[in-house]
Amino acid sequence: MLEVSNLSVIYESAEVHGLVRAVRDVSFSVSRGECVGLVGESGCGKSSVANAIVGLVPASGGDIRLAESRAGDDDGVRARRVQLVFQDPFGSLNPRMKLGNVLDEVLRVHGVVGDDRSHDERIRELFAMVELDPKLASRFPHELSGGQRQRFGIARALAVDPSLLIADEPVSALDVSVQVQILNLLRDIVTERNLACLFIAHDLAAVHYLCDRIVVMYLGKVVESGPCDAVFSRPAHPYTQSLLDAVPDIDRGLEGRCLTARVIEGEVPSALQQIPGCGFHPRCPRKETICESQDPGETRLGDAHVSRCHFAQPVGVEAD
Repeated sequence: MLEVSNLSVIYESAEVHGLVRAVRDVSFSVSRGECVGLVGESGCGKSSVANAIVGLVPASGGDIRLAESRAGDDDGVRARRVQLVFQDPFGSLNPRMKLGNVLDEVLRVHGVVGDDRSHDERIRELFAMVELDPKLASRFPHELSGGQRQRFGIARALAVDPSLLIADEPVSALDVSVQVQILNLLRDIVTERNLACLFIAHDLAAVHYLCDRIVVMYLGKVVESGPCDAVFSRPAHPYTQSLLDAVPDIDRGLEGRCLTARVIEGEVPSALQQIPGCGFHPRCPRKETICESQDPGETRLGDAHVSRCHFAQPVGVEAD
C-alpha cells in the first residue's frame, strides 16, 4: 500500500544557520492488512517520516508512493487515503466543538456522504466502530477520558475511509491499563478493514504486541528492519540490542537485566552534525576502527531481516 524509497527530509535552521538532515535515505514498505512499527529515540526522525508521508512537510529527496495514487490526484484526494492519529488526543481536538460536530465537519469537507440523515448515521457508525457510546456526540473533548479521546481520534481518522493509517505514539499519553485496549482496537481495525498501518512508538513491547514488522531508526537512518519475531529474537545492530534491553522483562528480574543489559552512553547527536562512518559509532560499545571511517551497507540476515552494521552476521554464519 505504501512504498517509501530513499526518503530524505532536510530543514533549514535559522538559529544555527545550517541544515538539519532529519531523515536520510529511508526506505520501507507497508502492505494492506499489515502493521509496521517505526521505532527509535526522540530526535531520530520518526515523526518527520510520518509528516512527509502525510504531506505536512516536503520531502527533500526520494519517493513516497501509495498503491492507489493516480496522476492528477489533488491534495484532498490523497489526504483521504492517508490519515494520522496524533499522540495527544486532547491537543489534536478543537475544545470548542462537540464531538459530533467534529465528525460532521470532516464528512462535509471531504464529501463522504450526502444528506444530513446520512451524516448522522455515519457518525453513529463511527462511534460504534471504536466502541464509544454515540450519545457522546453531544459532549466536548474535555468531558471525555484520555482513552475515550484517543478512541475518538481514531474514529475521526477512519471517517474518510483511508487506506493507510499512521499512528504517531497513540498510546504514550495514556494509562497502562488503557494502552492495551487501544492497541487491541487498532489491531482489530487493521485486520477487519484491511488497512495498512504505520505505528510510531518508543515502546518496543507495544510494537512487538501489535506489529508484523519493525523498522529501527537512528539519527535519520534505518539501522535495522525485518519481521518482529526475527528482530526481537536475533537483534543484529548494537542500537537495536540496547533498545530491547531497556524493555522490562519480569522473568529476568531487575538483577538479571542489569547484568546483561547493553547500556547506551551519551545522547543522540544533533542532526546538524556530519558524523563520518557509522552514525552510531560515538555511542557504540562494539565499535572498531572501520566504524569510524566507513558507513556500513545493508547486510541481509535472512527472512527479510536487514541490518546496517559492519559486524552483522546472517543466520547460520559464525562471527570471526
